[in-house]
Amino acid sequence: MTSRPLPATGAWREGHPPGRRRWLGLDPLDLQSGSRLTGARLAYETWGTLDPDGGNAVLVLHALTGDTHLRGPAEPGHPSAGWWEGVVGPGLALDTDRWFVVAPNALGGCQGSTGPADTAPDGKTWGGRFPALTVRDLVRAEVALADALGVDGWAAVIGGSLGGMRALEWAVDQPERVRSALLLCCGAVASAEQIAWSSAQLHAIRADPDWLGGDYHELPAGRGPHAGLGLARRIAHLTYRSPHELQVRFGSAAQDGEDPAAGGRYAVESYLDHHAAKLVRRFDAASYVRLTEAMSAHDVGRDRGGVSGALSRVGARTLVAGVDSDRLFPPADQHSLARGLGTSARIIGSPYGHDGFLIETEQVSELVRELLKDT
Repeated sequence: MTSRPLPATGAWREGHPPGRRRWLGLDPLDLQSGSRLTGARLAYETWGTLDPDGGNAVLVLHALTGDTHLRGPAEPGHPSAGWWEGVVGPGLALDTDRWFVVAPNALGGCQGSTGPADTAPDGKTWGGRFPALTVRDLVRAEVALADALGVDGWAAVIGGSLGGMRALEWAVDQPERVRSALLLCCGAVASAEQIAWSSAQLHAIRADPDWLGGDYHELPAGRGPHAGLGLARRIAHLTYRSPHELQVRFGSAAQDGEDPAAGGRYAVESYLDHHAAKLVRRFDAASYVRLTEAMSAHDVGRDRGGVSGALSRVGARTLVAGVDSDRLFPPADQHSLARGLGTSARIIGSPYGHDGFLIETEQVSELVRELLKDT
């Protein structure tokens, strides 16, 4: 049976099943670039019930290619099962019988929040016209969501990677609204190496002949910057996992039934191909570009007197944690951030590299319980 050709984008688009998403229309949003974003909205999901005093709200923020779907099965409208099933839910560390949990899709993303694949006010797809974003812009949209939900203050803000950057920005920019924060696998400012890895991924996407300056969304099925996005994912995935794990799992073995000497693949190549294909089916290349650019521009100290000046604004109780085998956001980043916050970093033991904060749910759950125990 022949599979159907891929659409130009894997983004959720108007007319697709809504799933569990809800939406908030945003007032015109003034961005750090000087642009104004009009007609935008933010997608989000919630679990649990908000207390009358609003004191039990917890904000959970996803990484680069994450979405609102913290828990629940893959179903119409949600291409993947919940990405933190072992952490969030009844009786779990983030107990939805006690806490009102909110998970928004980042502005500029492609799973319900306004991004390049969506329709601009002029009736045409945003495409390459979609404005540049910063982490502060993403948080500004999330502040509007908190206002709309009646959440004057979060009991906790939790996130890893890009989500950790946003959680830190919340604690710095909105100190009176964040009682505690769990900052996972992130730093106070993007490093040269992180920017360099991201640059290689952006070049891969932009080199695809179907990138078309970001204006590819209306191409017919089978067309689109699929090869470029897939190559970007292969590069990224190497930074998400550790050399030790790749060696133990794959070594130099050939893929079953294939001979690399005759044009076949090594097993590790097949693994990367699999993850590239998965992302192309569920994500949008232009969203990947805009959010990756936002990560590269991350500097919590910009226009705040430097990192130390910014971190001095934080009033929340913070836990900073990293993964010992993370080569993208190595533990040195978390130790530096923790020192700036007057605390010490916790280190999760894992062979899985950066992805450890998604995989090591028992260790992460212990951190969540510790964060929330006196909240």
